[in-house]
Amino acid sequence: MDKYICDFHIHSKYSRATSKDMDIAHLAQWAKIKGISLVGSGDFTHPEWSKELKNRLDPKGDGIFECEGVDFMLTAEVSNIYFKAGKTRKVHNILFAPDFDTQDEINRFLAYYGKLGSDGRPTLDLPCNKMAKELFKINPDCMIIPAHAWTPHFSVFGSNFGFDKIEECFEEQTNNIYSLETGLSSDPAMNWRWSALDRLTLISNSDAHSPSRIGREANVFNGAINYKELMAILKNKDKERFLYTVEFYPQEGKYHWDGHRQCGQRLSPKESKNVNNRCPSCGKKLTIGVMNRVEALSDREDGFVAEDSPGYMNMIPLIEIIADALDVGTDTISAQREYNKLIKNFGTEFKILFDVPKEDILKCIAHKIARGIINVREGKVEVTPGYDGVYGSINLFSEKDEEEKKQLTFF
Repeated sequence: MDKYICDFHIHSKYSRATSKDMDIAHLAQWAKIKGISLVGSGDFTHPEWSKELKNRLDPKGDGIFECEGVDFMLTAEVSNIYFKAGKTRKVHNILFAPDFDTQDEINRFLAYYGKLGSDGRPTLDLPCNKMAKELFKINPDCMIIPAHAWTPHFSVFGSNFGFDKIEECFEEQTNNIYSLETGLSSDPAMNWRWSALDRLTLISNSDAHSPSRIGREANVFNGAINYKELMAILKNKDKERFLYTVEFYPQEGKYHWDGHRQCGQRLSPKESKNVNNRCPSCGKKLTIGVMNRVEALSDREDGFVAEDSPGYMNMIPLIEIIADALDVGTDTISAQREYNKLIKNFGTEFKILFDVPKEDILKCIAHKIARGIINVREGKVEVTPGYDGVYGSINLFSEKDEEEKKQLTFF
């Protein structure tokens, strides 16, 4: 089977709080290191980035572009902020365009509702349903996918500024929305608990702000796909073509549980309910996280499996496994040296994390790093949930692993 790994949602150097290396050359370089086949362009609404895309990407046809052996697709994220039904709404959406002409028409339309040059992810005073209606007029092959659908502050189901139903957001355009991005703080299993989402195909992307972060979540297809094929796969939930998503452990996401960062309070949904969603330390309102929101809207028990949906696999980036094993930071020389050595020896990060046989991992990679890779594959990790903008933490190694390490030092 020829895996075709895609990360559709990233940002460029023109987005706020992004690396200056978020350019086409570095994206192509890191896609090869990671083993990613296709990268979303990100930020096509930004005038300067749009020019760079046109200069650097060569059309391959059927909505696919190429640079340095890596495929690209035209995508962007926009922030829709508007007032509806007595409440301010803040929803992020991923836009897909099949060609540069469509991209340009989209940008001309969106420019009436926000300053596209101010940020790679522009803020638009534009209701989602109105945007959808106009984009589908421009080209019926446009796609709109609600981004990181559960985060509290900027998402379609967010606890602070979102909606309780997707129909409330997109109204008559709802049937033209057929996919949903899970985001770092949720995974497919959490979304499967809500029957209202059954018709939607779930995708996962990195939302990367630096090149080394691409692929931290991704989508794995059976063979190469073009734009029209992607549309058909998402519309039909085609499990033969769409194999699975690669997911962060959702507990590691920075809005998984409820909490109050200022006071260091992290609470489960049950604990929050017991304190009336108020911080136990200062009494201020808690930031309600993804798990609480899922519990409030879902109508199925934890553990329900949607058999007609693509599956998923949890993953921790290789550099984090290495850094944890060496007890150093991810940016240290020792962690980077070990990472580069493994990439040189095995090919790509995704190959190491998922495909290299276990016996080869144990034989060819330093013991504790190998143990970490295997523990992640087998789900033998402990995660402390993130909350209120604070990422969760992961313990990759059991007491047995630590004891083995100590014993090895005697030989």
